[in-house]
Parts: sequence; C-alpha cells; structure tokens
Amino acid sequence: MLDIKLIREYPEVVRAGIRRRGDDPAQVDALLAVDERRRALITEVEALKAERNMVSKEISKLKNPAEREGKIAASRELGERIAELDKQTAEADAEFNQMLLWLPNLPHADVPDGTTEHDNIVVRTEGQPREFAFTPKPHWELGEALDIIDFERGVKLSGSRFFVLKGAGARLQRALITWMLDVHTQQHGYREIAPPYVVKAEVLVGTGNLPRFGENLFKIEGADLTLIPTAEVPVTNLYRDEILEVSQLPIYHVAYTPCWRNEQMSAGRDVRGIKRVYQFDKVEMVKFVTPETSYAELTTLIDNAEDICKALHVPYRLLRLCTADLGTATMKFDLELWAPGVQEWLEVSSCSNFEAYQSRRANLRYRPEPGAKPEFLHTLNGSGLALPRVMIAIIENYQQADGSIVIPEVLRPYMGGIEVIR
Repeated sequence: MLDIKLIREYPEVVRAGIRRRGDDPAQVDALLAVDERRRALITEVEALKAERNMVSKEISKLKNPAEREGKIAASRELGERIAELDKQTAEADAEFNQMLLWLPNLPHADVPDGTTEHDNIVVRTEGQPREFAFTPKPHWELGEALDIIDFERGVKLSGSRFFVLKGAGARLQRALITWMLDVHTQQHGYREIAPPYVVKAEVLVGTGNLPRFGENLFKIEGADLTLIPTAEVPVTNLYRDEILEVSQLPIYHVAYTPCWRNEQMSAGRDVRGIKRVYQFDKVEMVKFVTPETSYAELTTLIDNAEDICKALHVPYRLLRLCTADLGTATMKFDLELWAPGVQEWLEVSSCSNFEAYQSRRANLRYRPEPGAKPEFLHTLNGSGLALPRVMIAIIENYQQADGSIVIPEVLRPYMGGIEVIR
C-alpha cells in the first residue's frame, strides 16, 4: 500500500500518479476525507477518556453523597459517549484501511504513459526467427499428432481451458522446470523454496491480489484458503511481520508451483492450444532488497530471466510496460518468445519492482543498521519462466517437416538423452 504520510503531505503527487495509471484520482480525496474524520474521532475519544479519568479521581475524593452520585452519573454518561465514539472510530478505521488497500501503486517517473497494452515499448529483440522450408504448424496440431498433448481428455476431466500432457510432453515440461530451477539456484544465486499451494486471505492482501483482483482467484469453498495465482504470493509473504537485519539482505528465492487464475477470457479468444488456461506451471524468482538497490536488482532480475531465453535459442524480445499495464508494480518489463506456428509473441516473464508497496501490506521490514528503527524492504519478482508458453515456443520453433520436435540441447540431459520427439 502507499505511505499515508505521502498521501497527506503530497496528495497532488499521488493523484497525478493514479491518473497516469488510468485510475480515478478522486479515490485520494475520498480517502483523505475518511482519514480526517477518523483522526477527529480519535482526538475526541482521547479527550473524553482524559476527562473521565479526571472525574474518576474527583469521585474518590468527594465525601458528599449527592456530589459523588452526580459525578458518577457524569462518568457514566462519558463512558456511554466513549463507547459510541469507539464504535464509530472502528468503523472509520475499517473503511480507511479498505480504501488504502484499494489504492494502486504509483508508477515510476521513467515508466512510459499509455492507455492499453499496445502502448508498451519494445526495448530490443534478440535472435532471428527461423526460416522454414515448410509452413510451420501450431503446437496443438503437433502435440495431438505426436500424442503428447491431449485436449479432449483435459476437457473431459476439468472442462474448457484444461489439457493433459502425456509421455514426452509431460517429461519436456518436467525437464524445463528442473533445468530452470538448476540455472537459478546454481548460476544466479537463488535459494529454492517449495511453498504451500493454498494461502490465507491476508497473504493475498500482502501481495496486492486482494482486494482489487479477487475475481481472478479460485477460492476454496468453506475455508479461508485460496489457490495461489503465482508463487510470488506465498514466497513474498515468507517474512511477513518480521524484521530482518541488513546483513541478511539481499535475499533471493526461486520456487516452482502450479498456478491458478480465473481470468475473464473473451469468447473465441485463444480457444485453441495451451496459451491461455486456468491452470499452469511457473518458476518464479522473488527478491527482498534494500530500497537504494532495488532498481539495480531489477536489471539483474531481467538478466536472470533472459539467460533462460538465450539458452533455449528461441527469438525473444524485451518490452518496457506502460502505465496501463503495470498491475501492482512501479516498473515492469516483459519477456516474450516468438512462436512461428501461431505467428505471435508470447509473454513468458514479467519482471517487476514493487518498491515498498507490498512490504507495507505484509509488514516486511529490516534494520538498516543494528539498533536502528526498522524500515520497509523493497520487493521484486519475475517469472523464470512461465509454462506452458515456453512449451509452445519450443514445440513450434523446433518442429521438423515430418512433424517431429527436436529437443533443445540444454534440455537433453534432463530428457534422459531423448533428442527428438517423434
């Protein structure tokens, strides 16, 4: 969440940032009005409590029964008024906290303005698309012909937007996950985490998934538990309500998890294949860093994700996202792999800096030096990478004229020596 001191002292700066994102800046004025009412109530309650304490001291000194009875009645009236104001204060507190949680993060000054994802900027493109001597097929045709993707049985089991990987297809996904984890832990310095796949509501609040994006979540009926939309959620909350020492920072974690997102998908959009589904697998990188280092850490985070793209020898491009496409980040970059069968760039990673937005929500703090007052950490995360779109890129880029698929060289040790899926 945003710093309430910033909102009080520089409301126009906050309004401008929210306006850049395409959100309603009137939220700031509504929040400040509730904040003013809440603070006035607190002041009034404290004054009445002080008055009641003074009356209580006077009662103990009075000898005259009539005077004592009068003071007792006055104290009782004060107590009733305090109880009513405490109730109003609690209601104002709840309204204030909810409004503060709904406020979006502010975009960094260097983020380009935009109104849709089409305003994102291509920073650079790496690699040349392969020239085929035949017309490349989409992954769903190749996968079904090789019997490594089963759409019909996926629908039979769970409905639309689900699929089953079989044989070498299942092994290819498992190989990708293991290889990516090995690269990030052995080469990039991340520590692997295996978190729960369900979390409490407060954990989703900590990363900003609640309350703004609750409609995208799969909640477990009858329990305060929700299936995670990304490993970012449990991993970012590992240190919630803790105070870390600066000597522990930076902390780099990486986790593989399945992910569930109940995204509202347009009818007829991406209905074929495995590009847009409700359940998918992902390897996620999460960083906990000091504020002064967070943008340098963002650059390294992008480099770590790019290393995976480079090793697969698939053309990719880096995008700087505009204000309309930031989600809860202050700055975000996407990596997209080229898929020749569907003739499309597919997003496989989003690398984000949240500054202290998540830390205030999850109460993630550190001491800049021993004995110093705790301050909020900066958090970052990035996919390293997301499946099944990496699968699509491999299947379509490495396809052969006979319908077989060559396994990228870096994955062959993880495939038991299989070099071609036939």
